[in-house]
Amino acid sequence: MTNQAYKLELAQVGQDVIIWPKAKIVYPEVIAIGDSVIIDDFVFIMGGKSTQLGSFVHIASFTSITGGGELLMEDFTALSSGVRVFTGNEDYLGGCLTNSSVPYPYRLPTRSFVHIRKHAIIGANTVILPGVVIGEGAAIGANSLVTKDCEAWKIYAGSPAKAIKIRPQDKILELEAQLRQELYDARGNYIPKNPR
Repeated sequence: MTNQAYKLELAQVGQDVIIWPKAKIVYPEVIAIGDSVIIDDFVFIMGGKSTQLGSFVHIASFTSITGGGELLMEDFTALSSGVRVFTGNEDYLGGCLTNSSVPYPYRLPTRSFVHIRKHAIIGANTVILPGVVIGEGAAIGANSLVTKDCEAWKIYAGSPAKAIKIRPQDKILELEAQLRQELYDARGNYIPKNPR
């Protein structure tokens, strides 16, 4: 394995980060990555305006992040295989031409954001559209379409995604506290498994 994490010119990269060699990263200079992050082979990330990945983040194979806007994935978040995250979009109502090969002013894309809060997980083949906040601890079922904000600690599924259950907040936060006691020093600094 050839880890790209410390070869790319990222804005920031923490300890114990693995970016597999067949992941494609565009505009690495606007991408900041925390500690203990894994980005699998066959992931495509376009940095856009900015991309921030917290600590303990996993982005699984065949996931793409595009759109030219802003992405924020907080700590303990995950994108399962085949997820599509769009941080920008086109005007499909006929007010202009569409697709990336058309120059301004004939094409007027909109740049937006996607914010995935701490402990949120996104199921395989889910599509997340621009302008969405996925609340802390929310879980999105496989093959869902997320078009609107998702509330904290709820499980969503469907197209469009709708809340179907509650997720166990207390247990997850208790496990996070245990992990932090084990993997952080007294000053709150992450203790790397493989110091660089």
